[in-house]
Amino acid sequence: MATNNLEKMRNIGIMAHIDAGKTTTTERILYYTGKIHKIGEIDDGQATMDWMAQEQERGITICSAATTTYWKDHQINIIDTPGHVDFTAEVERSLRVLDGAVAVICAVDGVQPQTETVWKQADEFSVPRLCFMNKMDRIGADFFGSMEDVHEKFGVDCLALQIPIGEGQDFEGVIDLLNMKEIRWHEDDEGETFDITDVDASRLDQANEWREKLVEMVAGSDDALMEIYLEGGDISVDQLKAAIRKGTIARTFVPFVMGSARHNQGVQPLIDAVIDYLPSPLDIPAAKGIRIKKDEEETVDVPTDVSKMPLGLVFKIQYDREMGPLCYVRMYSGKIQAGTQIFNINKKKRERVNRILRMHANKSEPCDSVSAGDIAVFIGLKLAQTGDSIGTEAFPILLEQPKFPQPVISVALEPESMSEKDKMNETLEILSREDPTFTSHEDAETGQLIISGMGELHLDVLVTRMRDDFGVKCNVGAPQVTYRESVSGSAEATEEFSRVLAGKENTAGLTITVEQREQGSGNSFEITCRHAEVPDEIIEAIKSGFMSSLNSGIKYGYPCTDVGVKVTAINYNELTSTTFAFEACAAQVFDKACNAANPVILEPVMNVDIACPKEFVGPASSQLSQRGGNIMGQDSKTTGEVIHAQAPMANMFGFTTNLRSATQGRASFSMEFSHFQLKVGGLNNL
Repeated sequence: MATNNLEKMRNIGIMAHIDAGKTTTTERILYYTGKIHKIGEIDDGQATMDWMAQEQERGITICSAATTTYWKDHQINIIDTPGHVDFTAEVERSLRVLDGAVAVICAVDGVQPQTETVWKQADEFSVPRLCFMNKMDRIGADFFGSMEDVHEKFGVDCLALQIPIGEGQDFEGVIDLLNMKEIRWHEDDEGETFDITDVDASRLDQANEWREKLVEMVAGSDDALMEIYLEGGDISVDQLKAAIRKGTIARTFVPFVMGSARHNQGVQPLIDAVIDYLPSPLDIPAAKGIRIKKDEEETVDVPTDVSKMPLGLVFKIQYDREMGPLCYVRMYSGKIQAGTQIFNINKKKRERVNRILRMHANKSEPCDSVSAGDIAVFIGLKLAQTGDSIGTEAFPILLEQPKFPQPVISVALEPESMSEKDKMNETLEILSREDPTFTSHEDAETGQLIISGMGELHLDVLVTRMRDDFGVKCNVGAPQVTYRESVSGSAEATEEFSRVLAGKENTAGLTITVEQREQGSGNSFEITCRHAEVPDEIIEAIKSGFMSSLNSGIKYGYPCTDVGVKVTAINYNELTSTTFAFEACAAQVFDKACNAANPVILEPVMNVDIACPKEFVGPASSQLSQRGGNIMGQDSKTTGEVIHAQAPMANMFGFTTNLRSATQGRASFSMEFSHFQLKVGGLNNL
């Protein structure tokens, strides 16, 4: 049953690098809180939160799944986020609406590349977090080393609430530093029960040392406790807990607990830590919104208050075959009931909320209403998109929208038959509405349908969904590169056209000069021999003929660029010359002159900016050089190095995967068109 007490509500996300154990940890939380009655394993494709067929086949989380569970009279809304860099938008929009987060750290590998990405995203949204050191029973596990890694990489103070009893294969349990007790879990009942004993004498010195560190760090963040500490007085467990909660929410330090989710150890203290230390909707600063008054914009605070006007943010859209679009909404103010009308503030349209659901991965249960601080799914909103604010016309406040990165990789898509085209276009519209980092457009020059996303895995998943979930039969291929044709010299040519059509003679005669123009200056056309007797329609026909020829290319059908055409002589006969004859003559003389002026092929060159940590500048530059790229310069930023380069577009397909492999997933790049340049190898290398 949903709680109306906002102090007893927690909106949290589980975030980490791929394969650190996020979904496994979430699965255990749901089991121990009684939400599920059987633990599902990712390896068997049975994990509750990985409900998509794609997730079960690949063994990874692709879309963030939401669920609600209860622990010690507290309601916990959990979002399990993906760890793969291709699905970073899922993490981005989840963190936008969450109050706190659990960062799962692998005790063996410490801080991994995607951990850095999600940590920075959490910093951007000022999300308080605690860390769960997972896989403590693995060979090579090092709790203290991994905690120091977090301190060094992120510059945060790490507060150990527990220390391990043994590590790796010797891991037995943990010492709770607050209560100074040892906790060991029973293997025979999936870790549901555990023993709490006094700290063994052999470990007492280490436990006392780390408890002293804990008290010192916590007291340092609280003036009242510091006074007690300096006077040598005793600080109670409740006082410590209150100060840890305050320091966690203020992001003064990050508490650490540990265990092995896979082997059902350490999860209950983690849930306790979520309740004890992560914020409720009342503990976080009021959301910022923009009130629009005529032409003015005013920034206002939106406090979490059930009695105020309703206001929520649509942070995710998911398509359901039976129910249509499911709109995930975080309520910031007021209350919305099922069956009522709401106002989409971004679209300035009214819509009806037919039903409100509380989600459990892909299952749901209906509820009558949703109030400030809570997360639910609305059915019936046809116009809503990710980032839309919904409420009433009397309270038109726009909440800050999530910001999404631009797509970096594209492939071409075509239906297997024309009958599939409409179905494919509908599916693409649904998918792009679900995922703001997925876009599609038709290339005006090649006529291909191009889809773009965050990486090759991202696009592979989406295309597989189109085929399996929506039944669209389509083929995928590399997009065609839009080359250009030009000339590298100059030439003159004369052409006479004469043909009898329908018993009437059609004649025309032209002499032209073609020449190479400066790179990037485009095409030019002029007539230098205008005769008074040549009518305007003939001049228009000549111009039209040359413009068509410039668009049709010289040899390969690619449009021409940087070609100058001058008409130096016109052979016009008022009895036999026609517009058709001059158009045809223009095309013939153009081909003749261009073939004599050394035709060349030009390829598009892209400006490429690569952002990466300092230690990966070498591998990133090497990857670019292998693809014919030229390094133009480098900037140093606080977040790392930015390499500025140029590279041929044709060589950049698949670059995302290679760059990530070479930099452990820690580099990203953006790309935009720069100019056309002579293709190495010329026409023979196409």
